[in-house]
Amino acid sequence: MIEPHAPAPPGAPPSRTGPARLPVRPGTGRFLVLVCVFVCAACGLVYELELLAFASYLIGDSVTQASVVLSVMVFAMGIGSLGAKRLRWHAAAGFGAVETALALVGGCSAMALYAVFAWTAGWGGIWAEGPRCLLVAFSLAIGLLIGAEVPLLMELIQRIRRQDAGGAVADLFAADYVGALVGGLAFPFLLLPFLGQLTGALLTGSVNVVAGGALVLGLFRRDLTRRARWTLLLAGLTVLGVLASAAALAGDFERAARHAVYGKDVRVAVRTGVQEVVLSGGTGGRPLGLFLDGRLRAGGRDEHRYGEALVAPALAGPHARVLILGGGDGLAAREVLRHGGVRRVDVVERDPGLVGLARRDPGLSAANGHAFADPRVHVATADALGWLRGARGPAYDVVIADLPDPGITESTKLYSQEFYGLTRRVLAADGRLAVHAGPVTTCPRAFWTVAATLRTAGFAASPYRVPGHDSGFAAGAARAPRDWGFLLAAPGRTPPPLRLGRDRPDTLTPAGLRADARAARRTRIDGLPASTLVHPRY
Repeated sequence: MIEPHAPAPPGAPPSRTGPARLPVRPGTGRFLVLVCVFVCAACGLVYELELLAFASYLIGDSVTQASVVLSVMVFAMGIGSLGAKRLRWHAAAGFGAVETALALVGGCSAMALYAVFAWTAGWGGIWAEGPRCLLVAFSLAIGLLIGAEVPLLMELIQRIRRQDAGGAVADLFAADYVGALVGGLAFPFLLLPFLGQLTGALLTGSVNVVAGGALVLGLFRRDLTRRARWTLLLAGLTVLGVLASAAALAGDFERAARHAVYGKDVRVAVRTGVQEVVLSGGTGGRPLGLFLDGRLRAGGRDEHRYGEALVAPALAGPHARVLILGGGDGLAAREVLRHGGVRRVDVVERDPGLVGLARRDPGLSAANGHAFADPRVHVATADALGWLRGARGPAYDVVIADLPDPGITESTKLYSQEFYGLTRRVLAADGRLAVHAGPVTTCPRAFWTVAATLRTAGFAASPYRVPGHDSGFAAGAARAPRDWGFLLAAPGRTPPPLRLGRDRPDTLTPAGLRADARAARRTRIDGLPASTLVHPRY
């Protein structure tokens, strides 16, 4: 907070503490400062959301990643505010320097993070955590610079016309919070869909440096020496040149980075509004790869093993009516339709863009056997949990939960006790539920937590897994698990018997992993509310 009559330190130039010599009236000057506060706040929140998005897409969508980014940034903002106290007597020059640095660091952060992840994430050794360390470093640097803005802006607005500290803080924070709202809405609804993450960050940096430079060089230029004006002007133009050059090369850079992450056979890369979908191969004898938000969802030479392991045991009993929760790629529907006696298949998928690709893309539609063209298959675009809440009556013989891994924050509600309770409501008395519960070898705690949650919801489950599949991709690109874990469940207290498929019975191995039970008692799935989390007890 700026005291109305804070004494100047010894040797401070008198012109730095007196009223600013403005080229406009004081009222107009205050309005322009508040507009700059609004713009800078919007840019700052875009930088923050951009870092969170990268933590989700490239490193892993978890509460832990988001908490680290937010806590580091908020901590750094406090340190930046304290550090900015030394610049108060040169507020105009200091603010210009801070905005120039913030525009460069924030605008280039997305491209730098993507480059490090794409080309160095597979190095291993001492650099195994390199992308995470760089994410924290950018969070720290951007937080320091954002934190330095408020004290300097407070000094500038007070130099135009002194007012009580409470009124000045109210005006400043009102503009700041409204700007944050605009930036928070612009990122998911404007920047990401129309510009993409890289170009959106670069454009935000350009807006940031222009706003800061215009305020300092236009409104407070008389407070700067000739040398300071030229220095800020040249620095701002240099940053704009760097950001513009990066924006011009963003397309080629993104293609090269995508090839480094997903392999050289990338054919489709689209953001559907729900997630980023990348398809590689699938034509000309090349293995298909389907990546959702950077994770290998399906693909490789052994892709069929996942679908058969998920579907075949569940369809060993009655299976006239089948419900697939998720499965927008059509691969689970393909496996269901291979069984005789199937009269209707309902697919509930929240991403219509993925379903569209599964219908039209030559590689993906060939992989799913054109399942969505079968008249027995009906697709509903809805969130699985919301759809189940509106469903009534025991209508299905089999329910297939073909959902993302339980360790992903957005999917944890789909592994909750409520979710399985609603699933039991639509399942016939002798029906079966098949659940994909993530990799067993690397995430045993999450796997056994899902098993315990099923039991609490009134199911008895038989666990099994498919080990050691071959993804067909480079290890760094695919990031595929070493196995798939599944649970075949039925209402009641008797676990259903595992009847393995006739074609490849050796691909299914019972997952007798009781040795993991002790570790499983300490399990939590990130993002799952405590009231729905069930710990296994063996």
